[in-house]
Amino acid sequence: MVMDVITAANARQASLPANAPHVIRMEVGQPATGAPAGAVAAVQAALQAGLPMGYTEAFGLPSLRARLRRHIGEWYNLDVDPSRIAVTVGASGAFPLAFLAAFDPGDRVAMATPFYPPYVNILTALGMVPVMLETGPETRFQPSVAALEQLHPRPDGLIVASPCNPAGTMLHPDELAAIARWCHENGVRLISDEIYHGLHYDAPLATAAAHSPSAIVVNSFSKYFSMTGWRIGWLVLPDDLVRPVECLAQNMFISAPHIAQIAAEAAFDCTAELQANIARYRRSRDLLVQALPAAGFPRLSPAEGAFYLYADIADRTNDAQAFCARMLRETGIAASPGVDFDRARGHHFVRFSYCGPEADMAEAARRLANWR
Repeated sequence: MVMDVITAANARQASLPANAPHVIRMEVGQPATGAPAGAVAAVQAALQAGLPMGYTEAFGLPSLRARLRRHIGEWYNLDVDPSRIAVTVGASGAFPLAFLAAFDPGDRVAMATPFYPPYVNILTALGMVPVMLETGPETRFQPSVAALEQLHPRPDGLIVASPCNPAGTMLHPDELAAIARWCHENGVRLISDEIYHGLHYDAPLATAAAHSPSAIVVNSFSKYFSMTGWRIGWLVLPDDLVRPVECLAQNMFISAPHIAQIAAEAAFDCTAELQANIARYRRSRDLLVQALPAAGFPRLSPAEGAFYLYADIADRTNDAQAFCARMLRETGIAASPGVDFDRARGHHFVRFSYCGPEADMAEAARRLANWR
C-alpha cells in the first residue's frame, strides 16, 4: 500500500502550482542523502579506466566479501569466513534466496506484527505459511522467547528485525541472544533482518550471527550506506546453507551488479559522511518525538533505530488509509497507513519516515501542529 501512497503523493505534487508548498515525503524509507561521495568516485574511476563490468562470482567480488568480513569484525567483534558471505541484489534479493534454501512449501515461519510487508508476500508466493506473533508497545513491538513458547506447533522459522520497520524499535542484545539460542536449540531457523544496522541512536547493536551457528543474517547497503537504487546487499549464512544459496543465486540472479559492488566496497571508507547522515536523522527524530505529541500524535513507538515513528491514532480514526489520504490532501504530508504492516490492527496506526531533508521534517511538524 505504500506504493499507492507514493503514486498519490506524486500525483498531488504534479498538480500543484509552481509556488505552492511542496509535498513532504514521509511515506517511504528512502534516505534523502545519496550514495557516499567516495562510492561515486570509485565508480567513476572504474568506468574511466575501462574496467569491464561483467558477471562476478555468484557470491560477489572476493575483495568486497573480504571487506564485509572486516566490517563484521569491526562492528560486532565477530570473525566470519568470507565463504559464508554472499553479496546479493539488495536485501530484496536476499530474502527469496534465504527462504528457498531454509524452508520447504508448507513450512510455518513466524514474525512479529507489525512487519515489513514483503516478508509475508514472498513467503506466501513461495508456498510457505506466515505465522503472526501479535506484539504491542509493552514489548516495543518485538517478539520474545515467552511468546515463541506459546506457539503450538512450533514454527519452522522465525524472522526478526532490529531495528525494525515500521516501529523503529530494537531487540536489545540480551533479548536477541535469548531468541537466537532458543531458535537454535529448538530447530527453528532464525532469519535476522539487520538492514537498519548503523541507524541506531541509544541502544547498542547485536547480530544474530554471534549467538547462533544456524541463523541467517540479511543486510543491505540501502539504509545506513544510503544506496537504495544501487540494489546491493549481503547475507551471512550458516555452513549448511552456503552451497544451496550459491546454487540458487547462480540460477536466479547470476550475480549482483558489478558496478554496484565496486561502489559498495568504497562506501566502507566514507565513515565521516555516513555518520553525518546519522546525526541528521537523530536531529529529525528528536524534533518529531517532541512535536508530534503536541500535534495530536501522543502515542509513538520508542524511536530506538531506523528512521520511523509508528503512531497509534485510534483516538482519531479506525481507518488509517482514509486518514493518510486526508492528511496528504489537507497538509501535503505523505505517510503510510499501518494496515500495510499489520492487517489485523494496523487500521489505527500510521508510520512516519523521517529520513527526508531536515528542513522538510521541521516543516512537517509545523503543518501537523495546525491540523486536526
